[in-house]
Amino acid sequence: MSYSTLTVNLMINVITTLDNRDTLEKIGRFLLEKKLVACIQIVGPVRSVYWWKGRIEEAEEWMGIMKTRRELYPVVEREIKAVHPYEVPQIEAVEAAGVFGAYGRWLEDVTERRGA
Repeated sequence: MSYSTLTVNLMINVITTLDNRDTLEKIGRFLLEKKLVACIQIVGPVRSVYWWKGRIEEAEEWMGIMKTRRELYPVVEREIKAVHPYEVPQIEAVEAAGVFGAYGRWLEDVTERRGA
């Protein structure tokens, strides 16, 4: 397997969910235009079953998986939170265990450089 150790330490997947695919795509495009993420993969619909305000709720949602660098996470989180319609949105970062070298270099090339 060929992967970049540097990229593995830098790349994360940011996951959020929404009950509206078009709104999720708009959020993804907004982050893409700001070069905060390299891509968004929209998966769904998925069925969510969860606790909310003392009750078990169910919803059909869409999941957005966005590729970015760890250093951009605070900004990505803030931007998602600012436009996300949920009272408590799912916004989580998952570290990559391995990244194909060329893919990692592409991700680094297309996302904004902060503090570099």
